[in-house]
Amino acid sequence: MRTSLLVATATLVAAAASCAIAQTADVSVVRAPGMVGVARTVNVMATITAIDAKSREVTLTGPQGRSLIVVAEPDVKNFSQLKAGDKVDVQYVEALALELKKGGGMPVARTEQAAVDKAPAGGPPGVVGGRRVTVVGDVIKLDAATQTATVRGPQRTVELSVADPEQFKRMAVGDQIEAQYVEGAALSIMPQR
Repeated sequence: MRTSLLVATATLVAAAASCAIAQTADVSVVRAPGMVGVARTVNVMATITAIDAKSREVTLTGPQGRSLIVVAEPDVKNFSQLKAGDKVDVQYVEALALELKKGGGMPVARTEQAAVDKAPAGGPPGVVGGRRVTVVGDVIKLDAATQTATVRGPQRTVELSVADPEQFKRMAVGDQIEAQYVEGAALSIMPQR
């Protein structure tokens, strides 16, 4: 599997059950009138078992022998400091928030913002990055019997199940739903002890 170092951190978290040395996760849910959000924070540990300096491939391995190969892009600073046996600490956060926009009026659109920050020169190797995706869609149909809302976004139409009857009562055809998905990852290399 060849991916960028930042994208690979998300892949590493997804494969955490098979690749992690240690893993902790926290989940938070927030509800308010016309709004719901959920966030998950995961911390994963793995070990660098191989490095190919020419291709910049780094192999991360868990205790059961399962491995993940990531590619450190050329702009990853301090790559030359990496060595087999280094521990990799990956902290990953993702959150999804849905907010009801009464009356609509916003453009139906999808926007994405991303940022990456690398370790300073001379410091320990690492990278921090994240992205935010915002999607606005129109509520075009409500079904009280099934408690579903049909929402037409910029690329497709979806049916959302609204499990909370009080939230469903707040919705009307013509309203909009704004969804924000945020993910971030920090990867740092710890000295071998």
